[in-house]
Amino acid sequence: MLRETSAIRYVTPLREGGSLPGIVEADDLGTYVMKFTGAGQGRKALVAEVLCGQLARRLGLRVPELVRIQLDPVIGRSEPDQEVQELLKASGGLNLGMDFLPGALGFDPLAYQVDPAEAGRVLWFDALVGNVDRSWRNPNLLVWHGQLWLIDHGAALIWHHNWPTAPAASRVERPYDAADHALAPAGPDLAAAAAELAPRVTEELLREVTADVPDAWLADEPGFASPDAVRAAYVEVLAARARGVTDRITLGPPSADRPSRAPGWLTTWPHSRSGAAR
Repeated sequence: MLRETSAIRYVTPLREGGSLPGIVEADDLGTYVMKFTGAGQGRKALVAEVLCGQLARRLGLRVPELVRIQLDPVIGRSEPDQEVQELLKASGGLNLGMDFLPGALGFDPLAYQVDPAEAGRVLWFDALVGNVDRSWRNPNLLVWHGQLWLIDHGAALIWHHNWPTAPAASRVERPYDAADHALAPAGPDLAAAAAELAPRVTEELLREVTADVPDAWLADEPGFASPDAVRAAYVEVLAARARGVTDRITLGPPSADRPSRAPGWLTTWPHSRSGAAR
């Protein structure tokens, strides 16, 4: 189960994220990027963050530690921004925190080279969870202490927004189009990634991962009798996808409005490698 802590101070919003996450300090002396149950995307974005983040960590990918954070809405009383005030008031109780990585830099392919093996593991994982939010436009990757870290998985597991589509997701009926994936230009070794990772995505592992999702975020899901029934559905879909997703990953050709790689100006813009994260 995820560690639990309580927010004691709201520091600042992160307006780059559509859900308006914020940096908070907690009573365990940690600093976290907090994602709120009262945000527009709702609790399913937090479920996706937990399932994808914990699964990625179990598979050896780098994701900042996730924690459960209790929030007292009174923290919002001194916040001058009305939008933030309303978000904090709507998010009392249990929320999600991600360990804040001080000094981390946004991924820049000109400053940080990713080898084909690591690119393959990340891309295969994104295909497994149906992550549509790791493009060169918005990589959701950080470089910290010279290593690549994955963040922001709230847009993954798209089928859980409409559970009747889950059987199709289980059979991986639609290709995972990776034409504009942030790591596609790195020559991802998908065969090696599949051989390494697919056998590790067992039902036992998935049951352990789904157990990290709080009952409160799974309760009252239409069509399910209990939170454990929802957990079982996630296990079923992800286990089936692990068996079949590799052959459904496509790196091209892209559609007319989705180029297969970053535009030329991004890959040729003068850049000093001395600025790479260390």
